Amino acid sequence: MSGDTVTFELNRDAALVLFELLADFHLSPRLELPELADRAALVKLHGALESTLVEPFQPEYRDLLEAAKRRLTERLGTG
Repeated sequence: MSGDTVTFELNRDAALVLFELLADFHLSPRLELPELADRAALVKLHGALESTLVEPFQPEYRDLLEAAKRRLTERLGTG
């Protein structure tokens, strides 16, 4: 499952706000939401993921989440 991709749609406004939020996060890894638009964009992203992913509704969700975190941590900085 770790090689699977996920595709979802996000409106351009939310995408642009998230882009800037993540660019700032990349420079200083602290997530701050100084504007309501930042929060709105994250809520839209969460909604898009919620309507796409099945894992959060699986009984073994916590195990799946921990495995995903482990894989991401192992790949950090490798591309």
